[in-house]
Amino acid sequence: MSQFKGKMFVFSAPSGSGKTTIVHHLLSLKHLNLDFSISATSRPSRGKEINEKDYYFMPLSEFEKHIKNDDFVEYEEVYKGAMYGTLKSEVERIWKQGKHVIFDIDVIGGLRIKRQFPDTTLAIFVKPPSLKVMEQRLRDRNTDTEDKILERLAKAEKEINYAADFDTILINDHLETAKTDAENLVRNFQ
Repeated sequence: MSQFKGKMFVFSAPSGSGKTTIVHHLLSLKHLNLDFSISATSRPSRGKEINEKDYYFMPLSEFEKHIKNDDFVEYEEVYKGAMYGTLKSEVERIWKQGKHVIFDIDVIGGLRIKRQFPDTTLAIFVKPPSLKVMEQRLRDRNTDTEDKILERLAKAEKEINYAADFDTILINDHLETAKTDAENLVRNFQ
């Protein structure tokens, strides 16, 4: 691993909680010295997603080879048939730049990173004000089928039970306030 050991900022939440919007806001603040950890996934790209920018898209066989070679910091089958993980080389890439790592990651993966790097990781659970609000956000995105929305809602009910395992819970009921709160959390942990 690199000589520079930066901090790690884990943002986890159910789909539709606003974590991606918050992470993009934090990345735009150059004074925080953050870089985005690009996750690997075995699922195909959706919409305008770009390989090596949004995800490292790879066939399941390649993903499994990385598992066998112990190339991941963490990995998980997030949805049936869809593997996601953080490559060790991705963390190394960011640390070589002298930057801190920010993750937009599923709940289980986020907790795994926190367990591996307890002293250098701030794990933040982004919580929607309610499941009803989260459902409306998912529907407003207009990117998923009805079955996928129902799958995400069922998963969200389980994920919310893990909120207390995180260092802090950030309730996203007003986006601008949540962005400011997230910035303060990151700045105070650096």
